[in-house]
Amino acid sequence: MIIPLLKGLATTLKMAFSKPITLQYPEEKREVSQRWRGHPELTINDDGGRRCVACTLCMVVCPSNAIKAIVADEAEDHGKYPVAFTIDLQRCIFCGFCQEACPKGAIKLNRLYELAQYDKKLLILDIEGATQSKSQLRLGDWL
Repeated sequence: MIIPLLKGLATTLKMAFSKPITLQYPEEKREVSQRWRGHPELTINDDGGRRCVACTLCMVVCPSNAIKAIVADEAEDHGKYPVAFTIDLQRCIFCGFCQEACPKGAIKLNRLYELAQYDKKLLILDIEGATQSKSQLRLGDWL
């Protein structure tokens, strides 16, 4: 009867003096892998323009209809570009089909995982909210 008690005490003391494995969440964020699929965002070129040519393939292939309202306009050089682009993060299932379907690599999934909001309107991204702030492209590193 004393042997199991001593074994339990030894396990408790071993855990008491070992390094903790928990994170202090708001202060310390978990590092996600390179293959993590966060919400989709539009990428930009090195010159600051959007890569998107408003082909609407991402909208067609989206199984949850999270990408809506892609309105195209024609540039002076007869190229298309989006005037309106809406991503509804409440509907997005983070499948990555939009990234696979894009012929120009204009849409990618970022590595953000904190999407909780009090206001649902913040989860509906327009073209400015969906555009990334700096030029960085991740094409096939999550495949």
